[in-house]
Amino acid sequence: MYMRFFQFAGILGCTTAAFISIAPIQVEAATFKVISGVTSIDRDHDKILSSIGLTLTGTNQAVAPIPRNYLVGWNIDSLTNFTFSDEDGFTPLSGTIEHTGTVTFNNQITVGDFSIGFAPGRTVTGASGLVLRDTFSLNTILFDLSSPGLVAFDGQNLTIPDVQLLISPEFADILDNPELSGLFAGTARIDAQVAAVPEPDSVLATLVAGAVLLAARFYTQKIKCT
Repeated sequence: MYMRFFQFAGILGCTTAAFISIAPIQVEAATFKVISGVTSIDRDHDKILSSIGLTLTGTNQAVAPIPRNYLVGWNIDSLTNFTFSDEDGFTPLSGTIEHTGTVTFNNQITVGDFSIGFAPGRTVTGASGLVLRDTFSLNTILFDLSSPGLVAFDGQNLTIPDVQLLISPEFADILDNPELSGLFAGTARIDAQVAAVPEPDSVLATLVAGAVLLAARFYTQKIKCT
């Protein structure tokens, strides 16, 4: 029984090695997950919202923005599961970027715990398909997000600059002014730390290596016993 198991593992190991030796070497895009960081809002956001009657009157759990001359920052929460590929530099794949903290306007409206993610079928001109959603009180999309400026990524740190906030049709309806839909409402920037997501092939290789090692141990124990 031990010999058969070892022979099977040996054949599997040799087959795997042979496949690796003849398979062409290809450089494939890697997948990464956002794990922490800060999303910051520029000061133009406050000025523009003030012009339509929304005056910033308070924040809760805000942090220092990046860069420092921006208005306010929000920590990226551990519930974030946003993934992207380094193909073409930066290609969003799935998930959301979750935040902790709220902002109050006119001492009346408090929104926050913002979630950035995909929303198919958006019709706002210039929108990328990503949206910023309030999950604290209104539970609706506040802003459609434009495509970013030049994204910087070094394998561990991701910077997504110059993202335009466009007032969503949903938020415009809440403000009782549908004509605000699509209006530029400020600039956002994401500075995040990321981690690589293991590829399925690497997981399979680890399992194969484990099976071979386990077989070798069983075979060694068999020799000692005989």
